[in-house]
Amino acid sequence: MKGFDAVTVDEIVAAAGVSRRTFFRYFASKEDVVVQFLADMGSGIRAELAARPIEEQPSVALRHAVWVSVASCTDHADKALRVVQLILRIPALRARFVERQAQWRDDLAAELARRLELDPDTDLYPQLAAGIALTAFDAVLLDAVGSRSQAPNRKAGVVHATSPR
Repeated sequence: MKGFDAVTVDEIVAAAGVSRRTFFRYFASKEDVVVQFLADMGSGIRAELAARPIEEQPSVALRHAVWVSVASCTDHADKALRVVQLILRIPALRARFVERQAQWRDDLAAELARRLELDPDTDLYPQLAAGIALTAFDAVLLDAVGSRSQAPNRKAGVVHATSPR
């Protein structure tokens, strides 16, 4: 397994899908592109959750918010796949991903607590629900990287598993 230091800038630039010149115009380092990708993805999930109707069940709102992010990755499948493969292959990037997901979970939990008028410091439901949704998200990413499957029914089934039956 390669460490992050062994990954070339060319590999990162290829994963980003831009020229070297463009890459260095927007990113100071090779790690920055991945960190920005993760930050944007987390912000998008929270924004989608915040935009859902307030009366919608939390499980439905979370499922939709996560699915929109998954769908945006499948819209750019080759680029997203390359970035996700780098994240999962390189321990330093995987650690950043886990770190970002902890922030996503906290942000989603805060949004759920706001929607449900719960105290996020005393009620575990928002943290648990956000954690379940992100576990489903991870399962979809791992499935896509492992099988390169673009079968929407399989992915929908994983995300659907986050809702109560």
